[in-house]
Amino acid sequence: MGLLYLGTPLTWDEAKKYAEHVRFHGITQFLNTWDRLKDRHGDELLWGDEIEYMVVSLDGDQKNAKLSLRQTEILAKLNTIVNDMSVNSPVEVSVPAFHPEYGRYMLESTPGSPYTGSIPDLLAVEGNMRYRRTLARKHLKLNEVPITFTSFPRLGVQGQFTEPHFDPSDAVSSRSLFLPEEITNPHARFPTLTANIRRRRGSKVAINLPLFIDSQTPQPFIDASIPWNRSLYPEDPEAKNGAALPNHIYLDAMGFGMGCCCLQLTFQACNVSDARRMYDGLIPLGPIFLALTAASPAYRGLLADVDCRWNVIAGSVDDRTEEERGLKPLKNDHFMIPKSRYDSVDLYISNDWINRPEYNDNYLPYDDNIYDRLRKHGLDDLLSKHMAHLFIRDPLVVFSETIDQDDSSSTDHFENIQSTNWQTLRFKPPPPNSSIGWRVEFRSMEVQITDFENAAFAVFIVLVSRAILKFNLNFYIPISKVDENMQRAQRRDAARSGKFYFRKDVYAVRRSGASSAASSSGCSSPTESAPVKEKKLRNCFPPLPLPEDGVLHTRPVEEEYEEMTMNEIINGKSDSFPGLVRLVYDYLETLDVDQEASATIEKYVDLIRRRANGSLQTPATWIRNFIRSHPDYKYDSVVSQEINYDLMVAVDEIERGVRREINLLPRDYTGGDCDKGRL
Repeated sequence: MGLLYLGTPLTWDEAKKYAEHVRFHGITQFLNTWDRLKDRHGDELLWGDEIEYMVVSLDGDQKNAKLSLRQTEILAKLNTIVNDMSVNSPVEVSVPAFHPEYGRYMLESTPGSPYTGSIPDLLAVEGNMRYRRTLARKHLKLNEVPITFTSFPRLGVQGQFTEPHFDPSDAVSSRSLFLPEEITNPHARFPTLTANIRRRRGSKVAINLPLFIDSQTPQPFIDASIPWNRSLYPEDPEAKNGAALPNHIYLDAMGFGMGCCCLQLTFQACNVSDARRMYDGLIPLGPIFLALTAASPAYRGLLADVDCRWNVIAGSVDDRTEEERGLKPLKNDHFMIPKSRYDSVDLYISNDWINRPEYNDNYLPYDDNIYDRLRKHGLDDLLSKHMAHLFIRDPLVVFSETIDQDDSSSTDHFENIQSTNWQTLRFKPPPPNSSIGWRVEFRSMEVQITDFENAAFAVFIVLVSRAILKFNLNFYIPISKVDENMQRAQRRDAARSGKFYFRKDVYAVRRSGASSAASSSGCSSPTESAPVKEKKLRNCFPPLPLPEDGVLHTRPVEEEYEEMTMNEIINGKSDSFPGLVRLVYDYLETLDVDQEASATIEKYVDLIRRRANGSLQTPATWIRNFIRSHPDYKYDSVVSQEINYDLMVAVDEIERGVRREINLLPRDYTGGDCDKGRL
């Protein structure tokens, strides 16, 4: 969550008058950044994580787990503690930071300063995550727990699901049938964002998740918990007029999506070219790691027939009008826009020769005037299209105090639109007046129950990112297949039983006789003349070389990829495809890593390996099985208050190491009660 301005937000009718102003000056601000920093080179690897928590209040007497709406009070206390720690700690100690999020029950935490490429920093991630949770837990009420849980299963049910209780009839921003106004962070940005999405769209958002049909689920399922006849707001009839579908879970507010928790990672690149290369390399991995981290099978008190949050969030901020959604001919709007502003990436942007034009095979609406302006300024075709595509969106929140800015020193107008294009990856220019360089943010993963799991995925992704650059890996498949993978990733049990499109040959440059991943890539093999091993994760690599024979592409795009199981993608297919784990091991072979560090990294890699081969369950599968095996479950798809309470207690006990779940975690897992973490 970025900086929250103190100011006066404009209503949609007022804000839309400034849309072109924000777009024009946003592009000016980007171009100023580009002119200053396009040639910046040599930045070291700096990276970090963002973890989101739900604060849950446990009422043992009533067997009710409720979302605690004390975010403001909790953050005030935590920030006081953190500030005191910063004053009294040595300079080398990085004190963590806590931030507000959309939901008033949510907290976000980040390391106090970025991790570097050092091996000790790689090993410090889990301890840092645990320390942050311990610090948060210490300053909550005795009956409150900070859990890393993607989607609260009873958000929006009838009855009390928040502490304190509020009635949804006062939801003036969202007009939701289910969520009260008080669920949302009170900062003016959030209710304004909620209201302006609804107003721009011309209706409430409408999300329909397929219901998991169990043996006693009524057929057809018509949700009796929907207040079909409420008539407080003009939007109230939408549900009965077709917005709510039979055999689906109907959600009607931004809070259902932006109230989900996730794990995000940001990496600083050596230069802008490497940032674009890493961005493209990670795009095909977004759906893969969404499926591997699947953790959200229940919504509004019902079991869904999906395992992930992605389409919920995409629908929750879908501000497209009927014309933009293709439901009506274009008359008042300029573009038919295929996706929500929260969705998968639409365009590969690297200028490397391995990025064939055929990979960008989706229709891409973009602003011709912005594109022409960027091209005349000297930007290449792909980056110009990327920016011109992002800037077809309107700014959703405009503060009257920030309409006029100094474009030479501010990027607020640029970030207004850039930061509300929520995609699986985000290409991030350097902020003004900062030492930070060009960055890439990896955004698809669901947050995991334990800090061990979150650290494992963070460490694995940073190692994969290094392997991409070190070994010149080529993961390109058509962007339309990435989109298809995003939908497959959300299906129930996708990690174990699904198949995904993936590239068959991941080496951009092959040398005759090469056998290892390193030599196949055109880099020196760790076994060739025993090169000196590196002490840290490098960030700057030579440009991608051309093939020795000069032939860039030897086969049609359609023959470059095939459907693979998750086990094949992660663990490999005999000799024909190495798998991501093998690529990570090959990269680790280039590093000087001692035995103790190797053992820790191996635990992380083993979690990913076992998730992929099915010997460990995803959190979504474990949660679904917990619900369906609970004594109070009636096989009717309903997650009762008692089931939800026991689930939240179990999740907290698992994280603390009190409860052992060998189908979810390794046998030697030790939780937060034994290891409070460290800085």
